[in-house]
Amino acid sequence: MRFDISALFNPKARPLLGMDISSSAVKLVELTANGKEGYRVERYTIEVLPKDAVSDGNIANLDGVVDAVKRAWKRLGTSTRNVAMALPGSAVITKKIIVPSGLREDQLEVQVESEANQYIPFAIDEVNLDFQVLGPAPSVPEELEILIAASKKERVEDRVAVAESAGLSAVVVDVEPLAALAAYELIERQLPEGGKNQTVALIDAGSNVMSLTVMRNGQQVYAREQAFGGAQLTQDIARHYGMTYEEAEMAKRAGNLPEGYENELLTPFMESLALEVSRALQFFFTSTQFNQVDHIVLAGGCAVIPGVDEVVATRTQVSTLIANPFANMVLSDRVRAKSLLADASSLMVACGLALRRFDPS
Repeated sequence: MRFDISALFNPKARPLLGMDISSSAVKLVELTANGKEGYRVERYTIEVLPKDAVSDGNIANLDGVVDAVKRAWKRLGTSTRNVAMALPGSAVITKKIIVPSGLREDQLEVQVESEANQYIPFAIDEVNLDFQVLGPAPSVPEELEILIAASKKERVEDRVAVAESAGLSAVVVDVEPLAALAAYELIERQLPEGGKNQTVALIDAGSNVMSLTVMRNGQQVYAREQAFGGAQLTQDIARHYGMTYEEAEMAKRAGNLPEGYENELLTPFMESLALEVSRALQFFFTSTQFNQVDHIVLAGGCAVIPGVDEVVATRTQVSTLIANPFANMVLSDRVRAKSLLADASSLMVACGLALRRFDPS
């Protein structure tokens, strides 16, 4: 018996689009290979979702999300219909386990199911379950470290239904934090000495949730989420200027708001964001043996705000940069460098998903 989460760890088909359905937008990215270990951005697009179409990671308005996916795919102008999607981290239970090396595939599956039963608070037949061999166990090299991932079937089926209803085929269902970390590996190379022996705080500030992931030498050492995001600014804009939420979101993205917007709304919001980052770091320091971080990498929709990195750096006194996983990639003629630079930080998950195209199968 094979436990499958729609090829969670093992995409079988190529080419592939990375499709991130966040709480505020559908984001599509298509990458191709460009020389050894190099990538080329063929095309990307961002399509705003109706308010509350996705709520707490759940597809609440299937038709609204499907329509947005159709518009995004059409605007992308690609013939590729295979997509890699992701579930929010809150929808997936992940656990690292240690097993003896040398097990056959069928023995490994039995061992994984046995271990999963201990950690998953649902009946096994209610979940999609998959695993990935990470390599030799750090403490016992003759044994293997395995990553188990499990999600309720309906959470996977909802995402797959969106793709299929839009005429696309979901060949990979990943996990958002893992996809973001795949893109982070490209950013780590941009840090001094490739980030070696440095503690890096990856802050993903989206529409409703801010997540902190702390990395050191390629290993995640801490993760935490808190309720804060760009939707707060959108609501402030809607209330202040008498707009609908959708009008406010479009105006915010287009940057065509009345004079006084920066002083009255944007600057206070950036200060609030910097304060939330500072609080998140304090939680990290008080709950671990670490007492400093060397760099902050800002990702998510909030990171596209011009100057937000300076506000965060001033508040935290930590070197801060805006995430851009595309920095060392070649751009096709269809991609405008200025637009991609502005959007890059909000495309971390979509980029990480697009990279699944190059996974060895």
